Amino acid sequence: MRTTLKAALAAVVLVPLLAPAASAASPSASPSASSLAPVNKAGTSFLTATALAAGQDAKVAASTGDYLYWSFGAAEGQTPTIELSVTLAPAADRHGPQSWSVEVFDGLRRRQSCTAGTQNATGAPTATDLTLSCTLRQIRSWAEPWSGDPLPGTYYVRLSVADAPQQDLGLAAGAQLHIATKGGPDDAQPEGGSFKAPLVPPVNAGGSAVGGKTAAVPQEPESHWYSGWFSGWNSRWFWTLAGGALAALAGVGGYTVTRHPRGRRPARYGAVPPQAGAPQPGPYAGSGQS
Repeated sequence: MRTTLKAALAAVVLVPLLAPAASAASPSASPSASSLAPVNKAGTSFLTATALAAGQDAKVAASTGDYLYWSFGAAEGQTPTIELSVTLAPAADRHGPQSWSVEVFDGLRRRQSCTAGTQNATGAPTATDLTLSCTLRQIRSWAEPWSGDPLPGTYYVRLSVADAPQQDLGLAAGAQLHIATKGGPDDAQPEGGSFKAPLVPPVNAGGSAVGGKTAAVPQEPESHWYSGWFSGWNSRWFWTLAGGALAALAGVGGYTVTRHPRGRRPARYGAVPPQAGAPQPGPYAGSGQS
């Protein structure tokens, strides 16, 4: 019992003494972007993409033809910019120009468009490096599902070779990536989305300004000699009845022209010859006696 009481008293005395040292050893403020160590690796797919913080650099050695993936987080109001520098293989080992491309995807693997920067660059056979960049649209706080606008979340950067001679695939290359962001939650309004003046509906639209004043002169509709035929509340009934009567006359006339009268045969065909095997009327056929 005494041992337990002594241990409890020692803990009560030592905790206040150790608290300042612990707080000094673990500061609450997170390290700045400049103090972050550069990353020397990259992923080969979306699932293995290397995560980077805003302002953190990545410098890796790769082979020509590899797909390199990085990921970073973006919040609403921010405008991320991806800057890439590609170091090509020695000119003596290359067999032609090389084209490199940078693409940015959101968390749903949808490719995001760049508002500025060079997404595709081609290096001459004697070039030693290439520079690529991509500035995304400002991250929005919400968007319609069909719009494809960038939303807060994780974004993926893919660096690849768009075109290169077959013999150059596999040559040593290097890439250096830097992600910079500007803006924040206080700047959540998309760029170019602010009104310079309040929206006011037009007054007397179409009028001409005379002497600094807008004179709206109503124009009367142009009339013709047949205008009255197609106006009025009963015009549609008149044309409906007239059309029905004309349709009926057309049907009767067509039937008369195409059908011959029954019971009469045109004279040009002659008399109808008797049919073979048909019974001939007897001398008493009219009286009803056999």
